Amino acid sequence: MTTLQAILIAIVEGLTEYLPVSSTAHMIFTSSYFGIQDQDFVKLFQVAIQFGAILAVVVLYWKKFFDFKKINFYIKLAAAVIPALVLGKIFDDMIDEVLGKPIPIACMLIVGGIVLLFIDRYFKNPIVHSEEEISVKKAVVIGFWQCLAMMPGTSRSAASIIGGMQQKLTREAAAEFSFFLAVPTMLAVTVYSVFLKTFEHSGLKGYELLKQQPENLGLFLLGNAIAFVVAIIAIKFFIGVIKKYGFKPWGYYRIFAGIILLVYFTYNS
Repeated sequence: MTTLQAILIAIVEGLTEYLPVSSTAHMIFTSSYFGIQDQDFVKLFQVAIQFGAILAVVVLYWKKFFDFKKINFYIKLAAAVIPALVLGKIFDDMIDEVLGKPIPIACMLIVGGIVLLFIDRYFKNPIVHSEEEISVKKAVVIGFWQCLAMMPGTSRSAASIIGGMQQKLTREAAAEFSFFLAVPTMLAVTVYSVFLKTFEHSGLKGYELLKQQPENLGLFLLGNAIAFVVAIIAIKFFIGVIKKYGFKPWGYYRIFAGIILLVYFTYNS
Protein backbone atom coordinates (compact mmCIF):
# COMPACT_ATOMS: atom_id res chain seq x y z
CA MET A 1 0.00 0.00 0.00
CA THR A 2 1.40 3.37 -1.01
CA THR A 3 1.17 6.57 1.03
CA LEU A 4 -1.37 8.03 -1.42
CA GLN A 5 -3.56 4.92 -1.15
CA ALA A 6 -3.38 5.09 2.66
CA ILE A 7 -4.39 8.77 2.61
CA LEU A 8 -7.36 8.13 0.32
CA ILE A 9 -8.59 5.15 2.37
CA ALA A 10 -8.27 7.20 5.57
CA ILE A 11 -10.29 10.04 4.03
CA VAL A 12 -12.97 7.54 3.04
CA GLU A 13 -13.02 6.16 6.60
CA GLY A 14 -13.29 9.58 8.19
CA LEU A 15 -16.08 10.65 5.85
CA THR A 16 -18.18 7.51 6.20
CA GLU A 17 -17.61 6.05 9.69
CA TYR A 18 -20.47 7.98 11.31
CA LEU A 19 -22.69 8.29 8.25
CA PRO A 20 -25.30 5.56 7.60
CA VAL A 21 -23.53 4.47 4.41
CA SER A 22 -21.10 1.75 5.64
CA SER A 23 -17.50 2.85 6.04
CA THR A 24 -16.36 -0.78 5.70
CA ALA A 25 -18.02 -1.11 2.30
CA HIS A 26 -16.48 2.13 1.05
CA MET A 27 -12.99 1.19 2.24
CA ILE A 28 -13.28 -2.27 0.69
CA PHE A 29 -14.39 -0.82 -2.61
CA THR A 30 -11.54 1.71 -2.53
CA SER A 31 -8.96 -0.97 -1.73
CA SER A 32 -10.42 -3.32 -4.34
CA TYR A 33 -10.17 -0.57 -6.94
CA PHE A 34 -6.47 -0.21 -6.04
CA GLY A 35 -6.08 -4.01 -6.19
CA ILE A 36 -4.78 -4.28 -2.62
CA GLN A 37 -7.81 -5.60 -0.70
CA ASP A 38 -6.34 -9.11 -0.24
CA GLN A 39 -3.28 -7.81 1.63
CA ASP A 40 -3.41 -8.52 5.37
CA PHE A 41 -1.90 -5.15 6.28
CA VAL A 42 -4.61 -3.39 4.28
CA LYS A 43 -7.30 -5.32 6.18
CA LEU A 44 -5.65 -4.35 9.46
CA PHE A 45 -5.31 -0.73 8.32
CA GLN A 46 -9.02 -0.51 7.49
CA VAL A 47 -9.90 -1.54 11.04
CA ALA A 48 -7.10 0.20 12.92
CA ILE A 49 -7.66 3.69 11.49
CA GLN A 50 -11.12 3.62 13.03
CA PHE A 51 -9.28 4.59 16.21
CA GLY A 52 -8.78 8.06 14.74
CA ALA A 53 -12.50 8.34 14.02
CA ILE A 54 -13.20 7.23 17.59
CA LEU A 55 -11.08 10.08 18.95
CA ALA A 56 -13.13 12.53 16.88
CA VAL A 57 -16.27 11.65 18.88
CA VAL A 58 -14.40 11.81 22.19
CA VAL A 59 -13.06 15.28 21.34
CA LEU A 60 -16.38 16.65 20.05
CA TYR A 61 -18.31 15.28 23.05
CA TRP A 62 -15.54 15.51 25.64
CA LYS A 63 -17.88 16.91 28.32
CA LYS A 64 -20.04 13.80 27.97
CA PHE A 65 -17.18 11.31 28.05
CA PHE A 66 -15.28 12.91 30.92
CA ASP A 67 -18.17 13.72 33.24
CA PHE A 68 -17.40 10.92 35.69
CA LYS A 69 -20.26 11.92 37.96
CA LYS A 70 -22.77 10.52 35.45
CA ILE A 71 -21.95 6.84 35.85
CA ASN A 72 -25.14 5.78 34.08
CA PHE A 73 -23.67 7.00 30.77
CA TYR A 74 -20.80 4.50 31.06
CA ILE A 75 -23.12 1.72 32.25
CA LYS A 76 -25.36 2.18 29.21
CA LEU A 77 -22.44 2.10 26.79
CA ALA A 78 -20.96 -0.98 28.47
CA ALA A 79 -24.29 -2.80 28.35
CA ALA A 80 -24.93 -1.80 24.73
CA VAL A 81 -21.54 -2.97 23.46
CA ILE A 82 -21.73 -6.49 24.95
CA PRO A 83 -23.86 -8.02 22.12
CA ALA A 84 -21.35 -6.84 19.50
CA LEU A 85 -18.39 -8.19 21.48
CA VAL A 86 -19.93 -11.63 21.89
CA LEU A 87 -21.43 -12.04 18.43
CA GLY A 88 -18.44 -10.42 16.75
CA LYS A 89 -16.13 -13.04 18.22
CA ILE A 90 -18.47 -15.88 17.24
CA PHE A 91 -18.88 -14.75 13.63
CA ASP A 92 -15.38 -13.32 13.08
CA ASP A 93 -14.37 -15.89 10.44
CA MET A 94 -17.63 -15.54 8.52
CA ILE A 95 -17.26 -11.75 8.50
CA ASP A 96 -13.72 -12.03 7.13
CA GLU A 97 -14.96 -14.28 4.35
CA VAL A 98 -17.56 -11.75 3.21
CA LEU A 99 -15.07 -8.86 3.38
CA GLY A 100 -13.41 -10.17 0.25
CA LYS A 101 -16.63 -10.24 -1.78
CA PRO A 102 -17.61 -6.77 -3.05
CA ILE A 103 -20.78 -7.83 -4.91
CA PRO A 104 -22.86 -8.92 -1.87
CA ILE A 105 -21.64 -5.83 -0.02
CA ALA A 106 -22.90 -3.63 -2.88
CA CYS A 107 -26.27 -5.41 -2.63
CA MET A 108 -26.42 -4.61 1.09
CA LEU A 109 -25.77 -0.96 0.31
CA ILE A 110 -28.82 -0.93 -1.95
CA VAL A 111 -31.04 -2.77 0.53
CA GLY A 112 -29.99 -0.46 3.36
CA GLY A 113 -30.66 2.55 1.16
CA ILE A 114 -34.21 1.43 0.51
CA VAL A 115 -34.75 1.06 4.26
CA LEU A 116 -33.47 4.59 4.92
CA LEU A 117 -35.96 6.04 2.42
CA PHE A 118 -38.84 4.99 4.66
CA ILE A 119 -37.37 5.10 8.17
CA ASP A 120 -38.60 8.63 8.97
CA ARG A 121 -42.14 7.65 7.95
CA TYR A 122 -42.11 4.35 9.84
CA PHE A 123 -40.79 5.51 13.22
CA LYS A 124 -43.08 8.33 14.30
CA ASN A 125 -43.84 10.10 17.58
CA PRO A 126 -40.45 9.76 19.35
CA ILE A 127 -40.46 10.39 23.07
CA VAL A 128 -36.73 10.17 23.93
CA HIS A 129 -34.88 13.38 23.13
CA SER A 130 -31.49 12.95 24.78
CA GLU A 131 -29.01 10.36 26.04
CA GLU A 132 -30.06 10.99 29.66
CA GLU A 133 -33.54 9.67 28.86
CA ILE A 134 -32.25 6.37 27.42
CA SER A 135 -32.67 3.46 29.81
CA VAL A 136 -30.16 0.60 30.11
CA LYS A 137 -32.76 -1.71 28.55
CA LYS A 138 -33.12 0.55 25.52
CA ALA A 139 -29.34 0.78 25.24
CA VAL A 140 -29.03 -3.01 25.15
CA VAL A 141 -31.71 -3.28 22.46
CA ILE A 142 -29.85 -0.69 20.37
CA GLY A 143 -26.70 -2.74 20.93
CA PHE A 144 -28.38 -5.79 19.40
CA TRP A 145 -29.54 -3.69 16.44
CA GLN A 146 -25.92 -2.61 15.97
CA CYS A 147 -24.98 -6.26 15.45
CA LEU A 148 -26.79 -6.23 12.11
CA ALA A 149 -23.78 -4.31 10.83
CA MET A 150 -21.65 -7.45 11.12
CA MET A 151 -22.76 -8.01 7.56
CA PRO A 152 -20.41 -5.64 5.69
CA GLY A 153 -22.34 -3.05 3.74
CA THR A 154 -25.09 -2.75 6.35
CA SER A 155 -23.48 0.17 8.25
CA ARG A 156 -22.96 0.17 12.01
CA SER A 157 -24.20 3.73 12.14
CA ALA A 158 -27.38 2.96 10.18
CA ALA A 159 -28.17 -0.16 12.22
CA SER A 160 -27.73 1.56 15.59
CA ILE A 161 -29.64 4.67 14.47
CA ILE A 162 -32.56 2.55 13.25
CA GLY A 163 -32.41 0.67 16.56
CA GLY A 164 -32.54 3.96 18.43
CA MET A 165 -35.53 5.19 16.47
CA GLN A 166 -37.27 1.85 17.03
CA GLN A 167 -36.76 2.54 20.74
CA LYS A 168 -38.56 5.90 20.35
CA LEU A 169 -35.48 8.12 20.17
CA THR A 170 -35.61 11.20 17.97
CA ARG A 171 -33.40 10.92 14.92
CA GLU A 172 -30.94 13.43 16.42
CA ALA A 173 -30.78 11.52 19.73
CA ALA A 174 -30.44 8.20 17.87
CA ALA A 175 -27.58 9.58 15.78
CA GLU A 176 -25.74 10.95 18.82
CA PHE A 177 -26.12 7.71 20.77
CA SER A 178 -24.82 5.88 17.70
CA PHE A 179 -21.73 8.12 17.87
CA PHE A 180 -21.27 7.37 21.58
CA LEU A 181 -21.73 3.62 21.08
CA ALA A 182 -19.12 3.64 18.31
CA VAL A 183 -16.39 4.50 20.82
CA PRO A 184 -16.35 1.27 22.90
CA THR A 185 -17.39 -0.84 19.89
CA MET A 186 -14.69 0.37 17.53
CA LEU A 187 -12.10 0.53 20.31
CA ALA A 188 -12.74 -3.15 21.08
CA VAL A 189 -12.53 -4.09 17.40
CA THR A 190 -9.29 -2.14 16.97
CA VAL A 191 -7.63 -3.66 20.05
CA TYR A 192 -8.71 -7.15 18.99
CA SER A 193 -7.39 -6.68 15.45
CA VAL A 194 -4.05 -5.22 16.54
CA PHE A 195 -3.21 -7.46 19.49
CA LEU A 196 -5.25 -10.68 19.34
CA LYS A 197 -6.33 -11.51 15.82
CA THR A 198 -4.20 -13.71 13.54
CA PHE A 199 -4.56 -12.68 9.90
CA GLU A 200 -5.20 -15.51 7.48
CA HIS A 201 -2.73 -15.01 4.64
CA SER A 202 0.34 -14.02 6.64
CA GLY A 203 -0.38 -15.89 9.87
CA LEU A 204 0.72 -12.77 11.77
CA LYS A 205 -0.89 -10.75 14.55
CA GLY A 206 -1.83 -7.16 13.84
CA TYR A 207 1.10 -5.67 15.76
CA GLU A 208 3.44 -8.00 13.87
CA LEU A 209 2.06 -6.67 10.58
CA LEU A 210 2.76 -3.14 11.81
CA LYS A 211 6.40 -4.10 12.34
CA GLN A 212 6.68 -6.20 9.17
CA GLN A 213 7.62 -3.29 6.92
CA PRO A 214 9.39 -0.08 8.06
CA GLU A 215 6.70 2.13 6.51
CA ASN A 216 3.69 0.28 8.01
CA LEU A 217 3.69 2.06 11.38
CA GLY A 218 3.99 5.43 9.67
CA LEU A 219 1.02 4.65 7.42
CA PHE A 220 -0.93 3.52 10.50
CA LEU A 221 -0.28 6.81 12.34
CA LEU A 222 -0.94 8.91 9.23
CA GLY A 223 -4.21 7.08 8.55
CA ASN A 224 -5.46 7.64 12.08
CA ALA A 225 -4.59 11.34 12.00
CA ILE A 226 -6.42 11.88 8.71
CA ALA A 227 -9.45 9.84 9.81
CA PHE A 228 -9.63 11.93 13.01
CA VAL A 229 -9.71 15.29 11.22
CA VAL A 230 -12.11 14.20 8.48
CA ALA A 231 -14.47 12.47 10.96
CA ILE A 232 -14.87 15.69 12.97
CA ILE A 233 -16.04 17.48 9.82
CA ALA A 234 -18.31 14.60 8.81
CA ILE A 235 -20.04 14.36 12.21
CA LYS A 236 -20.93 18.06 12.24
CA PHE A 237 -22.17 17.85 8.66
CA PHE A 238 -24.26 14.73 9.32
CA ILE A 239 -26.10 16.17 12.30
CA GLY A 240 -27.00 19.24 10.26
CA VAL A 241 -28.34 17.14 7.37
CA ILE A 242 -30.54 14.84 9.45
CA LYS A 243 -32.03 17.79 11.35
CA LYS A 244 -33.05 19.41 8.08
CA TYR A 245 -33.66 16.52 5.68
CA GLY A 246 -33.86 13.29 7.68
CA PHE A 247 -32.36 10.10 6.26
CA LYS A 248 -33.67 10.15 2.69
CA PRO A 249 -30.53 11.76 1.18
CA TRP A 250 -28.42 8.93 2.58
CA GLY A 251 -30.90 6.35 1.29
CA TYR A 252 -30.68 7.74 -2.24
CA TYR A 253 -26.90 7.90 -1.99
CA ARG A 254 -26.64 4.26 -0.87
CA ILE A 255 -28.85 3.06 -3.69
CA PHE A 256 -26.95 5.06 -6.30
CA ALA A 257 -23.52 4.02 -4.95
CA GLY A 258 -24.61 0.40 -4.59
CA ILE A 259 -25.82 0.18 -8.19
CA ILE A 260 -22.65 1.79 -9.56
CA LEU A 261 -20.42 -0.51 -7.51
CA LEU A 262 -22.49 -3.58 -8.32
CA VAL A 263 -22.15 -2.90 -12.05
CA TYR A 264 -18.43 -2.12 -11.72
CA PHE A 265 -17.49 -5.25 -9.77
CA THR A 266 -19.79 -7.50 -11.81
CA TYR A 267 -17.93 -6.59 -14.97
CA ASN A 268 -14.49 -6.40 -13.39
CA SER A 269 -14.50 -9.52 -11.23
